[in-house]
Amino acid sequence: MFVRELSREECIALISSHHIGRLACARDDQPYIVPIQYAFAANRLYGFSMPGQKVDWMRANPRVCVQIDAFSDRGSWKSAVIYGRYRELPDTEQGHQERLQAWSLLEKRTNWWEPGGLKPGEQGVVGTSPHLFFVIEVDEMTGRAMDEDPVDISSH
Repeated sequence: MFVRELSREECIALISSHHIGRLACARDDQPYIVPIQYAFAANRLYGFSMPGQKVDWMRANPRVCVQIDAFSDRGSWKSAVIYGRYRELPDTEQGHQERLQAWSLLEKRTNWWEPGGLKPGEQGVVGTSPHLFFVIEVDEMTGRAMDEDPVDISSH
């Protein structure tokens, strides 16, 4: 087995083929990491959430990263890390098109609103939806993979 760097194209393929990642944010020198469901398009991750700790923290410090992993049953794995900037997609006339874009990409997955649309405990009924859509603008992505030993075709 050996570890290798993933090319940008391999990172994009991994990110595009999955929809659950781990979002890391930080505030006051304290890290916080949570699972999110996302959709990837045009160098952006789109997500959906209820207000809460992660949203509060990303509003305070929009620099975030997201990790996406894939494992095989043979012990091989791939992992990509995205470094980027959080931006909310407000429910305004100006933000309407990008919110529709996010919604249309996310709704292609079953239960696309999980885990961002759920909170522990009983939720009260309100007149307007507290849910929000957001985007993570990708600044950089890196990745690694552990593969089985490569076959040396020169000895065959």
